[in-house]
Amino acid sequence: MSSPTVVGLRAAGTSFAVELGRPVPRVLHWGADLGELSEVDTTALRLTAGGAVLNNAPDVPRAFSVWPTEAETWSGTPAVSGHTAGRGAVPRPVLRGFSQDDGALTLELTDASSGLDVELIYRLTPSGVLEVATKVTRHADAGAEPYDLAGVVAVLPLPRRAAEVLDFTGKWCRERSPQRLPLAYGGHVREVRRGKPGADSPYLLTVGEPGFSFASGEVWGMHVAWSGDQKWFAEQLPEGAGVHASVLGGGELLRPGEVRLAAGESYVAPVVCFAWSDEGLDGLATRFHAYHRARATHTGKPRPLTLNTWEAVYFEHDLDRLLELTELAAKVGVERLVLDDGWFRGRRDDTAGLGDWTVDRAVWPQGLTPLVERVHALGMQFGLWVEPEMVNLDSDTAREHPSWLLGPADLGASSRNQYSLNIAHPEAYQYLLDSLDALVGEYGVDYLKWDHNRELHEAYDRVTGRAGSRAQTLALYRLLDELRLRHPTLEIESCASGGGRVDLGILGRTDRVWASDCIDPLERQAIQRWTAQLIPPEVIGSHVGAERSHTTARMTDLSFRLVTALFGHAGIEADLTRSTPEELAAFTAWAQLYKEFRPLLHGGRVVRADLPDADAYLHGVVSQTRALFCWARLATGPAGQPGRVRLPGLDPSRLYRVRVRTEAGLPSLREVAAPEWFTRAVDGPLELPGAVLAAAGLPMPVLDPAQALLVDLSTVDQS
Repeated sequence: MSSPTVVGLRAAGTSFAVELGRPVPRVLHWGADLGELSEVDTTALRLTAGGAVLNNAPDVPRAFSVWPTEAETWSGTPAVSGHTAGRGAVPRPVLRGFSQDDGALTLELTDASSGLDVELIYRLTPSGVLEVATKVTRHADAGAEPYDLAGVVAVLPLPRRAAEVLDFTGKWCRERSPQRLPLAYGGHVREVRRGKPGADSPYLLTVGEPGFSFASGEVWGMHVAWSGDQKWFAEQLPEGAGVHASVLGGGELLRPGEVRLAAGESYVAPVVCFAWSDEGLDGLATRFHAYHRARATHTGKPRPLTLNTWEAVYFEHDLDRLLELTELAAKVGVERLVLDDGWFRGRRDDTAGLGDWTVDRAVWPQGLTPLVERVHALGMQFGLWVEPEMVNLDSDTAREHPSWLLGPADLGASSRNQYSLNIAHPEAYQYLLDSLDALVGEYGVDYLKWDHNRELHEAYDRVTGRAGSRAQTLALYRLLDELRLRHPTLEIESCASGGGRVDLGILGRTDRVWASDCIDPLERQAIQRWTAQLIPPEVIGSHVGAERSHTTARMTDLSFRLVTALFGHAGIEADLTRSTPEELAAFTAWAQLYKEFRPLLHGGRVVRADLPDADAYLHGVVSQTRALFCWARLATGPAGQPGRVRLPGLDPSRLYRVRVRTEAGLPSLREVAAPEWFTRAVDGPLELPGAVLAAAGLPMPVLDPAQALLVDLSTVDQS
């Protein structure tokens, strides 16, 4: 081959290098930037990529390729698995060609035994996130028997120092709960079989140096950008992976018989996103936030302050009450009002009506027009809740079109009294597209809250008998894309029993996610903290609820609820018609505060302090000239006082004007007198050097449990 034997990609302090001079290209490096590779560098990389020949092992050094198989003596998870009527299950691919352009490397492989061609595209984005896109095609002359594809994964190697795993689990109202453990020998494997990522999604599988934290440690992360079934794994074998110690990988989890490739047919795998950082979890988050913000589908518009009607009225839709709520919303500064569940035919509770997407004239005799016109007249956007992928059996849609249901004729247990609609069925798909298109067009809907309240168990097409999770996900993508094409200004939220469908696949077609049905601020502090590990605050819906939480029954102060909801795409879920004048004034001041800080919160860098007390949080968003921090206490701590707490992300060379913002209210303190700086910063701005703030820290006040405060910092021009 006359082309260079080593090719590399570089961006944002990271690099990826591949050697092309073997039957299958091998990965030489993924991690810290190695600089522009000279001939000496590439020679050194190749030389140091050769491992030992071990006892009782293959007689040549093991290598780890871009497409690992048993042909290279790899005993871990293979890049591809499948067969043709029991044959071709052990592929031996070879490199057929490659090309490289700005930021991307394309490798073309072919395998005679399986009859597959493989296209691998590695794209290193300007933020340092490495996208891996895979396409597998059955040879055009492969014959009549299909290739049963069982799995395709993207895999990258890790060094020995990557020895600790962080990923996530969760449940309804407690999404993205972190879990850490040592990377042992064998596989740390997570398989998602829910038809969506689920509340227990691995979310971002991270492996790093033991003890890595928000601010420090070398870490490698991986995300499967797909909204259906998934596979994630970190795997370590005793013999290693070439000279590497372990691997990190993932892809779509395919059900048996779900993908059968006939001659000439292709399977396009979901994009898998990898990122490396030597600045801990905050460094990894910064890369992913920049990556998401640079995507063409990410809106750059200010995120409107939203009021959602669910916890205010539930299913009790009364026009006069909703008009009163609308008027109050406009007065406090709301910019978008969303009418939640209960507006469509037969929907008085969650047992009926789902699937019949026409306005219930018994409740809305004039349709939604009176409400929509008033919302728009007050200068607000109008949003509507829908759950297109689901049906109640007590609905005209289910009664008239039983073949549209996703699942067997003798259905299993319902979930929330509902079943899945097979939106890959052409007629069901067209019905939904026409219904949603008509609603958006008739009422000038600006925003859809798109919900998904059950998992896809026994998800197969009852007409063809084929597994249907993948087809359902692809149909969902097509439906969203077509709606956006017909209504270019329409915005859509991904909600799935709260935060059950939060991934970069769905966020390529939607504008925000609902992080959790739980808006209890004590729970939300943690949920939002970890949701922001992958996606930026402006796409994380964060609302203020009632004093007594709908989901936990916990009572919390309004100030704690307001401060917590500020750090996201903020909104209100509380019933403003029951608020006191003092509470309405607080909502109004908070709305103004949100709009003031919106450019910073939705464009700055997220930082989180590493603190010894797990029940104390310091987090914020910083830019070159401004920062806003939240100091929160979730529960009492063992120490009498927190002492000095360093503020991450500040410039030590700058002078800062420090102010405690009181618009959302001040917290309840557990001390006789607060630290002097705090008292002065409440009364007016206080100037402090960045070196003191970032290196020495501020002695933070002792808060009562379930309390929080806001610290506003802006740089002082010293010229």
